[in-house]
Amino acid sequence: MTTVAVVGLGAMGSRIARRLLDAGHEVVVWNRTREQTAQLVDLGAIPADTPAEAARSADAVITMVSDSNALRDVTEGPTGIAAGAELSTTIIQMSTVGTEPISRLASILAPGTGLLDAPVLGSIAEAESGSLKIFVGGPPPLVERWTPMLSELGSPIHLGPLGAGSAAKLVANSTFFGVLGILGEALALARALGLPDDVAFDVLAATPLAAQAERRRPSLESGEYPARFSLSLARKDADLILAAAATAGADLRLARAALTWLEEAEGAGLGDLDYSAVLAHMLRGPIIS
Repeated sequence: MTTVAVVGLGAMGSRIARRLLDAGHEVVVWNRTREQTAQLVDLGAIPADTPAEAARSADAVITMVSDSNALRDVTEGPTGIAAGAELSTTIIQMSTVGTEPISRLASILAPGTGLLDAPVLGSIAEAESGSLKIFVGGPPPLVERWTPMLSELGSPIHLGPLGAGSAAKLVANSTFFGVLGILGEALALARALGLPDDVAFDVLAATPLAAQAERRRPSLESGEYPARFSLSLARKDADLILAAAATAGADLRLARAALTWLEEAEGAGLGDLDYSAVLAHMLRGPIIS
């Protein structure tokens, strides 16, 4: 039986842990707040007092935390994962943190400790159903070893050496924010030119935005934006994209514009809603939840 530790039990981490329990793995769990572990412990997970203790018990340690600061908190120091990991342990970093924190994490692990970066594309529903897209970076033998376990969570795609997975996640996320910005501006233009929303949606159905317009229409019409991927996390990811672009010398003017909309929406108090609530901010529409 494989023992897998899951460190970080938010919306995604808790569901990943549940999938692994259902698949028959022994699962060790740690979260900053104990309340998050209770339900998983009731289902058979083993609680750990620190990330180091979780790592000490595991063949693989999955990290799923909110940002690079949280990743440092759970990996570094005397109670961090690096302090507890054995040479036989593999750390599988699944958070969206960009590429620099992956290099930092690699530098603090004992030589020989395995490390993969494997951020995911998908949200709560995909985590529950095991249909995440998993962008994996790391050495081929290590990827091959852990592909069966990752396949219980979704579809792993090996993209190259360590860091490639995190780079790919930034590329993927850049498209989401850009598309939402274009959709919001197209609807704003339609309204400014006197076209009713139903006519605007008919027009958009004939464009490359058709699928996104159809997907977002119910929220725009109802004013309800239950969080699948919070706007505050989307803004954080947009920051990561632009920081990575600046370091690499890529000119991302559209991504910068999309970030300004996310920043404004977060500043307007929409950070805990789904990131698609940026559309309501752009259109000054009603918001129910």
